[in-house]
This record gives sequence, structure tokens and C-alpha cells, in this order.
Amino acid sequence: MGGMTATPAGPSNDKRVLLAAPRGYCAGVDRAVIAVEKALEQYGAPIYVRHEIVHNKYVVQTLEKKGAIFVDATAEVPEGSIVMFSAHGVAPTVHTEAAERKLATIDATCPLVTKVHKEAVRFAKEDYDILLIGHEGHEEVIGTSGEAPEHITLVDGPEDVANVTVRDDSKVVWLSQTTLSVDETMETVDALKEKFPQLISPPSDDICYATQNRQIAVKQMGADADLVIVVGSRNSSNSVRLVEVALGAGARDAHLVDFAEEIDEAWLEGVSTVGVTSGASVPEVLVEGVLEWLSQRGFEDVELVKAAEESITFSLPKELRRDLRAEAAALAAGARPTP
Repeated sequence: MGGMTATPAGPSNDKRVLLAAPRGYCAGVDRAVIAVEKALEQYGAPIYVRHEIVHNKYVVQTLEKKGAIFVDATAEVPEGSIVMFSAHGVAPTVHTEAAERKLATIDATCPLVTKVHKEAVRFAKEDYDILLIGHEGHEEVIGTSGEAPEHITLVDGPEDVANVTVRDDSKVVWLSQTTLSVDETMETVDALKEKFPQLISPPSDDICYATQNRQIAVKQMGADADLVIVVGSRNSSNSVRLVEVALGAGARDAHLVDFAEEIDEAWLEGVSTVGVTSGASVPEVLVEGVLEWLSQRGFEDVELVKAAEESITFSLPKELRRDLRAEAAALAAGARPTP
């Protein structure tokens, strides 16, 4: 199992924590959160953000305190303002709505999501039927579907495959929401291939590297953990998946919490090993809170379970290198801003 051990607990103590690595922020989330902070610094409040910038309660509350205003629809943003699109991406119609409302925009879509959008556009141009594996209503799925609505059919898990119909069995491709579990996606792909033997796979894995790495780490510690605590919000698809992966890997029990105070002491009954991880939109301060809570209850030994090294970073949205307040004012006045 992973190598690093924190300070021993002193007198004999069979309680230990297995801490997953990697965990928490991925490059796309880091980029999106920094983009909101930079925009607030550069242009001052308010900065409007369409939907939650990332699916994490604490992050959203922290940014609101700094002056970000989260809205559900572009129509809620006053004309001549700055609006940012979340890491999950938006459909082309949203860009059109923003232009109609004379809004200056910052696109914080994760580059890995943008890659899936581009694949959808390319396959639609080549007149393929696109089977998008994902969860209905998830913002990322809505954004990707919006790139080619007449070509895309959503497949929400293997049980959905029986209902799928296509125009031509020889022109079918699958794409995927980036935050699903690898196992879940491949189960759906296998069922689709059985139904459509000529089904084409996307040119590269759509499952995000960070989602995969966090799941591999949880699989490594799952069989050794009596309890796995996943730090993350309930609307975070990849965090919810980590609970499922932990149980699938052999953990006796697994729970999702936003904050340490949500942990139920009853979960610790008969538990000697607790696995801890966090979703890709979770800041490390929340994990530290959970480790502190466990330490106060005798779980002081912390072993790192390392599945992968992550060194990927993404540059900030290019719009942050321009004077967007001036652009927004020009748009509101009916002038064309400089590109």
C-alpha cells in the first residue's frame, strides 16, 4: 500500500487513516476558481457566473463573499455586465444569449470538456449519430448536447441502451461526460457495442484524467477501509462516483460530506481504518478539517495511498488579458469592442 506515514500516534493505536493521492482540485477546477478570483481583482465586483463555477458548496460561498454572483440563466445578468461560464461548459445558444444581452464574457470551460465539445461538432459535421454517455440534467451534458442537438442522443447508463435507435448502424460514435466513473462508462460502451458492432470510440479518452486518478486511488484503499469518507458536494458527479467506487472496491461503508461536522460519529463504530479522499472540485482545507476531526477521535496515523502524479496545468482564460469592463461598456453603448 502507499508509502508515506505521518507522525505515529504514540501508544499502541490500531486506528489509522488512508489518505488518497491524488485528491481534490484538478487543473480545470483550479483554473476556473482562479479565473473568478482574478476577474474580481481585475474588474471589481460584481462578476456574474452562470451556474456554480464548480460543484462545491464551500467554493461557491467563498466566491460569493468576494463579490461573485451566481445565476441560473443569462437573462438574470444585467446588460453591459461581465459574465463567466462555468468549468462544465455551455451550449452555443448561451454564447448567443450573452451577445444579445450585450455581455462581456469569460469562458472558464475546462479544456477537457472543450475537447468533447469539439469532437461533437466534428462528428455532427460528418453526419454521425452521437451517443453521449452521461447523466440527464448535468450541466456538462446540457452543454455538450447543445453543440449538435439533432445528432446527439443521451445514454444514461447501460439500462438505457435498449431504447437507443440510430439512423445508420455504420455511422455511430460514442462520447462521454468527463466526470463519470471509468467502469460505469465502459459498461455502457460494452452494451452499446453489442447493439451497434460498428460503434466508433472517440479519438482519445473522454473521461477526465483527474476523475480516473481519484477513482484508482480509492480502488487501491477501498478493500482495506472499514469506512471511506469522500469530501464533496452532492451535485458533484465525480464526488458521488467516488462513494460508489469505494463500495465497489470492498469498503464496508462510504459517505459523502461537504464538511467535517457532517460526519456521524456512529459511522466509526467498529471501524479501525478510515479512507479519506475528495472530489475534483474540493479545496484541501476541507480535507484538512476531516483529518483534524478524525484525529480528535484517535485516528492520528495517516498513510498516503498514492495512485498517480499529476502535473497538468491549464493557462487562464484569454479574456482575462483584456479590459472587459471597457468592452462591456462599449457593448452596452452599441459599439463594437476591439477583439
